[in-house]
Amino acid sequence: MTLPQPCSVLVVDDEPALRKTIRASLAASGFTVEEAGTGGEAVGAVQRQPFDLVLLDVNMPGMSGVEACRQIRAFAPRTGIVMVTVRDAEEDKVLALEAGADDYVTKPFRFRELIARLGAVLRRTRVEAGALPTVMQVGDLKMEVDNRILWKGDEQIRLSPKEFDLLSFMMKNQGAPLTHVKLLKTVWGPEYGDELEYLRTYVRMLRKKIEDDPARPHYILTEPWVGYRFRNPSDPDQPGNREE
Repeated sequence: MTLPQPCSVLVVDDEPALRKTIRASLAASGFTVEEAGTGGEAVGAVQRQPFDLVLLDVNMPGMSGVEACRQIRAFAPRTGIVMVTVRDAEEDKVLALEAGADDYVTKPFRFRELIARLGAVLRRTRVEAGALPTVMQVGDLKMEVDNRILWKGDEQIRLSPKEFDLLSFMMKNQGAPLTHVKLLKTVWGPEYGDELEYLRTYVRMLRKKIEDDPARPHYILTEPWVGYRFRNPSDPDQPGNREE
């Protein structure tokens, strides 16, 4: 991955050897890297200076990574946060995302995967800082946001209002893991959050309309126990598009 402009990363982990290894890998890829050994140190560092990205371990002594994430997000709403979790720790992933993390990687990870995730989050945060697009093109899908029209190639796909709202939100957040609760509360309203089968039904309907093979989706991917992730099949840095 080539960085389009300088990018600063705060690496937060209680293992000095791992921090040193991550720092060397990120620096070799063009990142400017600082380190913190605890959640409290991380919060203090972000308050002292701005960072483009924070790579934050979930399990640390003292202040947990999730609590540090929550405090960093409150202080720096536009900083990208990627959490490091233990593989198969689904509850940690959900808690991290609900605390404001943009994405997560699971140990053990490959540095190619880590750098790709950081790059994807960086692109999303920089896009969000600008104006929202009126037309979104992902693969062979094109959404005219203002006109509420979706095209797949040359064919117009008819969506119900809620299907359009759900797909629009996913496409705006392509590459990001979206929890069931976040999707329900954003698309249906704050009183929703537990209606998982309701959400799954809408996802099934969308897959039938936009996927070539709904049983093997290329766009709307399931994040087990977490939610969904909208993938751009043309982006080599997005999950599912790389050999990891």
